[in-house]
Amino acid sequence: MDENTWRFVKKRTAANGAVYVSADGARYRRTGGAELRAEAEFQRRIADLDYPVPHLLEEGFTDDGHYYVVEESLGDQTLHDRAVASLDGGSALADDVTDTAAQVAARLLGAQATHVVQSTPGALRQWLDSAGFTQNVFQENPDLDNDRTHAALDHALDRLAAVPLVRGHLDYGLPNVLPAGVIDWQHHGLVPLGYDVLPALEIIAFKGGNKGYTASPGQRHRYLAALDDASVNTTGQPVSQNLGAYLLVKALFFLALMRPTDLSRTDKHLKWQYRRHLFMKGLEQYEHTGTVDTALFPGLEEFAAGHSAGDHP
Repeated sequence: MDENTWRFVKKRTAANGAVYVSADGARYRRTGGAELRAEAEFQRRIADLDYPVPHLLEEGFTDDGHYYVVEESLGDQTLHDRAVASLDGGSALADDVTDTAAQVAARLLGAQATHVVQSTPGALRQWLDSAGFTQNVFQENPDLDNDRTHAALDHALDRLAAVPLVRGHLDYGLPNVLPAGVIDWQHHGLVPLGYDVLPALEIIAFKGGNKGYTASPGQRHRYLAALDDASVNTTGQPVSQNLGAYLLVKALFFLALMRPTDLSRTDKHLKWQYRRHLFMKGLEQYEHTGTVDTALFPGLEEFAAGHSAGDHP
């Protein structure tokens, strides 16, 4: 393979490799190790199940022993990139971005619901620990490893006990979605149906405004309605009723690996405290209503102002 036909795009830390794009933009080449091989095997499997993912065109080993895959391009602009590009002095997401996000999510949800996986004892708990990085969160925040937190998580698992498990992405969001499908499946695993797609617009709030855009209540409502339609068509049941449980787990996910080791990094300490605050707000909401309303989350700047004034811990 002529290396000169490939343009470097970025490092891919999780897979210990890099991403390249062909001169005509029609193919992507990714390099890595065992993680990439596992991802490629998973991607081939779900492509055969009509998941909206890139088809693998070639694979092998480089001269220096690294594994590589070549896959079709699903486009050169993710929905995150499109969202940022469409901002016009404000922070509102363009409707075409959220509508396209709903269409892709409905396709993925439909494929997942059509190919459920037989559950085994402990599988849902394993998903929680993996998706929520619970071991890391509780190591970094031992005060949260308490009866209150575990009672809420146990309640969420009870609510999800009847939800079918499916092959999932585990890192789904607008940066991994293009109009033609979904990329970056390195964190794949079994998830309860809807976990990937339902929170996609809600998790924007966990970034505290740093994404540059926000989804309006109307956009979030239309997005969830589209996914409920897709779910009813395949399973006979809506999926949006599980959003609160999923967002409780996402609150853990966004708190993981946040505690700074360098005490002089006040910026990192602020972000850690901010994510702790969001988790506690989500936990309180879930305890009282069984849902989590991310519209009630403060932005990072608002939190920082309160933090400086002593309003927050």
